[in-house]
Amino acid sequence: MTSATQRPDPPYRRIVAEFRTRILDGDLRPGDRVPSIRQIARRWGVAVATATKVVAALRDEGLVEAKVGAGTVVSARAIRKERPAGAPKGSLNRGHLLRAAIAIADAEGLGAVSMRRLAAELGAGPMSLYRHVTGKDELVTQMADEVFGEVELPVPGPEGWRAKLELIARRQWELSRRHLWLPRAVSFTRPLLAPNMMAHTEWTLRALDGLGLPVETRIREALTLPALVHTVALAMAEEAEAEQETGVTLDGWRLLQRRRADELLSTGRFPLLATLPQETVSDLDGLFDYILARHLDGVAVMLSRNAPR
Repeated sequence: MTSATQRPDPPYRRIVAEFRTRILDGDLRPGDRVPSIRQIARRWGVAVATATKVVAALRDEGLVEAKVGAGTVVSARAIRKERPAGAPKGSLNRGHLLRAAIAIADAEGLGAVSMRRLAAELGAGPMSLYRHVTGKDELVTQMADEVFGEVELPVPGPEGWRAKLELIARRQWELSRRHLWLPRAVSFTRPLLAPNMMAHTEWTLRALDGLGLPVETRIREALTLPALVHTVALAMAEEAEAEQETGVTLDGWRLLQRRRADELLSTGRFPLLATLPQETVSDLDGLFDYILARHLDGVAVMLSRNAPR
């Protein structure tokens, strides 16, 4: 077939190629915001559905990612649409499998991870993956355990129970910010028997050792602390998903809601709500700091009541 008879690329592919070139050439750097779906539609004169395909394709390639409060930005991690470096055909192992699955989940969410999608990413047959995991449930468990292994827990850690609990909570918060899908992969009623996650629980129990607390209280604290982290992290993940699906950032959504909010608050029915700065409501880092501090205050009160007089 000659070039004269070849079909031209669809419009969205040409736009993707333009973004790809700008990103790889360094014109757009990691963290730089890329146009929203509606901005792409206006700038290139295409339909919103076409602009949506552009953003989806860029996410598929690992070139962009959703960031809470900033919209879609250039990603610092490129997802290679090929077999991992140093992994010739037939040498697929558990590490390759997990890295590819984590990359997909980071870019598109846990729902995008499937055995068929992984096989396509790795250039392998779908059935070959079952030599390493029995199915998606086990895959997700191993993915979560793999990312928990990214956290280094110092031994013995900082001085004092409060400093130790704050350290592990903040390490888990940072982990949830890097992997927005993680809270959905962890169960507290059916805990996963995964070594790296169990190490976090063991470290927390050790932080409470010697305080005179019954073992039931210690294990409940070891479950409550990460539950607090994951509760706020779920809100962060849901916001990222909303931005991906709608192309509207949190700031943009607020602007759309401004008129209705002003109407409600101007009635005088909600005088206290009317005084709240909007940035306080959407500051998830600040919310996490507040929840963590108040929780640890409560633990301190409990310990003071149990202390010998």
